[in-house]
Amino acid sequence: DRSLTAAAVATPGRFASLDTIRGVAVMGIFSVNVVAFAMIFPAYFNPGAFGGHSGANLVLWLANHVVIDGKMRALFSMLFGASMLLVIDRAEASGESPARVHYRRMAVLLLFGLFHFYVIWHGDILASYALTGMVAFGFHRCAIKTLLRWAIGLMAVSTLMFGAMSAGLYQSDIAAHRPNAAAKDVRQWNEMASIAIRPTPANALETRMARADVVTRTMHMLTDRGGEPFASALAFMPTTLALMLFGMAGYRSGFLTGAWDDRRYRRIALWALGLGAAATLTLALWLIGRNFYIPLIVFNMLVIGQPIQLVMAGGYAALIILLSRRQGAIATRVAAVGRVAFSNYLGTSILGALIFYGDGLGLFGTVSRFQAWLFVPLIWLIMLAWSKPWLDRFRYGPLEWLWRSLSRLEWQPMRKRAATHRAA
Repeated sequence: DRSLTAAAVATPGRFASLDTIRGVAVMGIFSVNVVAFAMIFPAYFNPGAFGGHSGANLVLWLANHVVIDGKMRALFSMLFGASMLLVIDRAEASGESPARVHYRRMAVLLLFGLFHFYVIWHGDILASYALTGMVAFGFHRCAIKTLLRWAIGLMAVSTLMFGAMSAGLYQSDIAAHRPNAAAKDVRQWNEMASIAIRPTPANALETRMARADVVTRTMHMLTDRGGEPFASALAFMPTTLALMLFGMAGYRSGFLTGAWDDRRYRRIALWALGLGAAATLTLALWLIGRNFYIPLIVFNMLVIGQPIQLVMAGGYAALIILLSRRQGAIATRVAAVGRVAFSNYLGTSILGALIFYGDGLGLFGTVSRFQAWLFVPLIWLIMLAWSKPWLDRFRYGPLEWLWRSLSRLEWQPMRKRAATHRAA
């Protein structure tokens, strides 16, 4: 279908569907990340820890949890896998070594991620993507069915691993509340349960660091949390790799590039989002009814939540492709956000740090969940406002250009007219 091909590929060498999905994902990610900027880390997964969990704060948590949380990160991870294959395919088509191109890109991305983690914000995902992407390269020649088998297997491993963690937390609760319970069991459970009741000393330190200057924060991160990016990447590698492989299969099959029939996309969007949202809402209401019981939080987010998030991410991808077929004004703006997603992702971290940390407005720990979220629409407008005008003049986003230049060990042409002049 020529119209579908034209809609799928908005510019030579690019798939508009990939850009649009990525744009939605990076915007959605900030909607939940803003909580991690504004308050202590446990508040991200447990509103009972800080920021309010009643009234408007609870409604906002519930809406974000059902609609966005985990789904946009899953989409972003899947798009990373798809884009990785796209870069590898282009390298092979141009006669370059795909391994050299890929591993240089991942090495530079790792440096960006470590800088992001230690200097700007502790919620970095780039280092994890870089390290996992180095492993994912080994699957780039696999058939679609092989990719799906590996992805399902890895997701099962992750689910079992976090299921064991949830069960261990539950057993700790049981042990602590037995008659004549051992003092160490009581102490262990109280330390974990305190997250749901009040800030801990570790959270108090986090608050002081957030309100400090960037040098103090960086030194704290380097000395006290130096190995965290690598440990976190290892712990979540089965999940992240599974999502990347699903994305690679989605790219190879044409699902993520918009090549499927509209009826299939409508069916996937309807069932995946309908059933996924119903299941997520049911689990969320159960969690609220149990007063955000810690073992249930882990079970909800990392055990049963992961496959539900994956299903809903697929549903969102199908819906976004359908809505962006014609590439109207809004879809074009969102696709532009996706084309410079790297710059937008790091840019929102810089803005979040300036709003909430001591170098800027210093609002960390002073706002409720709902008040913090009021910054989200403003950040979305900034992303939509700058991305397209920038790309009208330049070939890449500023950080995309730097990533590409460092990966290729030479400065890349930036201005579009300069590139056109050389081609002529």
